[in-house]
Amino acid sequence: MPKTVGVAVSNAAFHFDKLYTYAVMPDQQNQVRLGSMVLVPFGRGSRSRMGVVLACDAEPESAKLKYIFDVAPASACLTEELLELVRFLKARTFCTWYEAVKAVIPYGAQYKPALAADGVTPVLQKQLVRHTEILYSLAGPLPQKPKPTAKQLAAVALLGGGPRTQADLEAHGISRAVAENLCAKGVLASQRVNKSIDLYAHIPQEAEHLELTKEQQDAYQALAPHLETGRPHAALLYGVTGSGKTLVFLQLIQRCLDLGRTALVLVPEISLTPQMIRRLKARFGRRVAVQHSALNHTERLLQWQMIQDGGADIVVGTRSAVFAPLEKIGLIVIDEEQEHTYRSESAPRYSAHEVARWRAAKNGALLVLASATPSTETFYEAQAGRCQLVRLTRRYAGQPLPSVQIVDMRAELAAGNPREISLALEDALKENLAAGKQAILLLNRRGYQTMAQCEDCRQVLKCPKCSVPMVYHKAGGGRLLCHYCGTQLSPRPETCPACGGRLQYWGFGTQKAEEELAALFPEARVLRMDQDTTAAKDAHEKLLAQFARHEYDIMVGTQMVAKGLDFEDVTLVGVLGIDSLLFAQGFRASETVFSLVTQVVGRSGRASSPGRAIIQTTDPANQVLALAAAQDYDAFFAQEIEYRRLGLYPPFCSLCIVSFSGKKEGEVAQAAARFGQLLAGLAVKQPDIPLRVLGPTPGSILMINEVYRYKLTIKCRNDKRFRALLRQALGLYEQEKLPARAALAVDMHSDGEI
Repeated sequence: MPKTVGVAVSNAAFHFDKLYTYAVMPDQQNQVRLGSMVLVPFGRGSRSRMGVVLACDAEPESAKLKYIFDVAPASACLTEELLELVRFLKARTFCTWYEAVKAVIPYGAQYKPALAADGVTPVLQKQLVRHTEILYSLAGPLPQKPKPTAKQLAAVALLGGGPRTQADLEAHGISRAVAENLCAKGVLASQRVNKSIDLYAHIPQEAEHLELTKEQQDAYQALAPHLETGRPHAALLYGVTGSGKTLVFLQLIQRCLDLGRTALVLVPEISLTPQMIRRLKARFGRRVAVQHSALNHTERLLQWQMIQDGGADIVVGTRSAVFAPLEKIGLIVIDEEQEHTYRSESAPRYSAHEVARWRAAKNGALLVLASATPSTETFYEAQAGRCQLVRLTRRYAGQPLPSVQIVDMRAELAAGNPREISLALEDALKENLAAGKQAILLLNRRGYQTMAQCEDCRQVLKCPKCSVPMVYHKAGGGRLLCHYCGTQLSPRPETCPACGGRLQYWGFGTQKAEEELAALFPEARVLRMDQDTTAAKDAHEKLLAQFARHEYDIMVGTQMVAKGLDFEDVTLVGVLGIDSLLFAQGFRASETVFSLVTQVVGRSGRASSPGRAIIQTTDPANQVLALAAAQDYDAFFAQEIEYRRLGLYPPFCSLCIVSFSGKKEGEVAQAAARFGQLLAGLAVKQPDIPLRVLGPTPGSILMINEVYRYKLTIKCRNDKRFRALLRQALGLYEQEKLPARAALAVDMHSDGEI
C-alpha cells in the first residue's frame, strides 16, 4: 500500500500545475489508490484543496511531508482508462491536471471541501447528494391470521413479480404504512437504494424491423467486419442528405451489442438529441443512457452512474459524452462530424474527434464519422486512404434531391419588395400551405433587429462591455441585448448616446421573421426555434414533437433547424440572410456555408412528396452557393482543398491559436508580442521544427465583457516536438511574470477565430 502519493490539486495555475507529494495516514492505507479523489492541505496554514492521486509511492520533495486530510469512497475512484484519458488531455490540450479530471467526470460525481460536525476537521463532501428511495422485496409468506387486508394481498401479489420501490407501491394504492406493517411481520424486507431515473421512459420500445436498401446493406457489410477484429479502425460514412445513415448506425449498434460490446453515439447539438434518443430508445429501450448539458446535475449524475455500473451499453449525447465511463467499447459514431461544436472552446480545449480516436485505439473499436458534408480534413484523410470511405449516393425512399432556386435580393429590392421574404418564397409558402405541407426557414440571426445606427453620426450602438453591436429583441416589452455578455438596455433607446441623433433600427432576426410571416400568412401556425425559445428544460424535444404532430406549419430558426431533423411533411426550405456567413472571416467560412446550406436544403422532400428549396442572397453568382444548391460535395471539395493547399491551412498543417486576455489593451498586446519573441527565440535553436507564426493581432471581437483579447496564429505540425517547444515558451512566459498582465490559453483545434 502507498505511503506517499503524487496529487494533482484543483485551481492550479499552469505554471505550478505538477504532482505534489503527500503522506498517507495509516488508517487511509487501504483506501488511497491511483485515481482516488482526496482532500489535501495546500499552501500556508491548513487551507484545503481538492486533488486526485495520479502517482503512488511518489518521491518525497522534503523530509517534512503533509498528510492527506480525507479520501473519497472507492466508488469515486477514476477507472484506469479515465486516468489515462486525463493524462492524454493534459499532454494534448495544455490544460491543468484538475481541469482534465473535471472534464471526464460530471459535476455531481465530484467532491468539494467541507468541515466535519466539529467545525474544524476538513472533510470531503459530494457536490451533489445522491437521492435514495426504499426498495421492498418479498421475504416470507403472508400469515393467514389475522386475515390479511385487501391492500396487504395486493402488495404481496405485486411484489411477487420482483422488488418494487415505495413510489411503485404508492402508484398502485399501497401506502408506506401497509408496507412497513408487512416488514414488521417479516413478509417484506426493505432497503435504501440509490434512486434511478429513466429519462425517456415515455418512449415505447418497438420491435423495429430494419429494411435496409441494397446500398445501405452494402455500407453495413463494408463496416460490420471491423467490429469483430478487435483492432481499431476509422471510417467515413459519406451519404447525401436523406440517404438513411441512421439506419446503418442502428444495424451496426445491434451487431456491436450482439458481440457483447458497447456503443457510443455523438451528435453535435442538443437540438439533435431528441430524434436520435427516440430512435435508439425505441429499438434498445433501457439499454440507452443519455449525456448532454440540458440535463440537470442530478439527471446527468444518475445517467453517468448507470453507465459506470454497467446498466447501459449504449450512450448517446453531445461532445462531453465522449468521456462516458463505458467499458469494452466496440463502436463510436460521430454524426454530422463536420460540426464545430465537437471542439471545446474552454479548458480543456479538446476535439471530440481526437478523444474518440484515442478511445477507439484503446478499445480496439470501430470509429464511424458520418456526414453529408464531411469536413475537408476528414474527406482528405479518406481520399488519402488513411480512413475507409463508404458512400451512400441515393436517398432512402428513392426520392430525388430537392430542386433549388437562388433568388437575387438586390433584384427584389429594385422591384419594390422591401421585405426580407422574397416574392418567390412568399408564393412557394402559399402553395405549400395550400397543399397541407410544412416548411423550414433558416435565418442564422436571433432577435428582432440586429443593429441600431444613428441617422446623424452613423455610429452603431455597441455593447458598453463588448466590441459588438447590441441586438433588439422585441419580445418581453422590448430590449437591447448583447449576445456575448448578456448586458441589457430596457426600454430600447431612441437617441444616440454620442450625439443625441435619432437611432434607426434595422436588420432582420428570427423574431422579425416570425412577425413578417404572421402578417403574410395570418392563418399559418409559425414556430420559432432559437436560443430564446429553447432555453427552458426539454424545450427542443417538446417543440420538435409539436412540429412533427403538425401543430405548426412553418418552423423558422437558427442553425439548430438545419441539420439532422427528419420530418416527412417538410417539402419546402427557405434560406434567409446567408450572406453574413458567406463573407465571414476564417479559413472555414466557405465550408461552413456549403455545409449549412446543403444540410438545410436536405431537410426538404425526405418522404413521398418531392422537395424544393429557395436560397436568398445578394450574391447569386457565388460559387459556394451554386455547389450547395446542386448538393455537389465532390466539386466543392476539389475547390476547397486547393484553397487550403495554397494558403497552407489544415489538413496541410495544424493551426495553433495562442490567445491572450486582460483588462488593459496595451498590456495584452505587449504580452502577446513578447510571447511571440520567446517562441521565436526557442524555434531558432530547432530549425527542423516546421513553424510559421502570424501576429499578434486583435481577436475578431476585441473586447468581451470588458476583457481585451489578442492572438498569435501558429501554423505547425501538432506533434510531440512542437508541443514540447510550446511548453518551453509557456515556462519562459511565466518566469517573466507575464500571466499577471495577460492570461494565456492554447487551442490546438481552433478554426482561427477568437
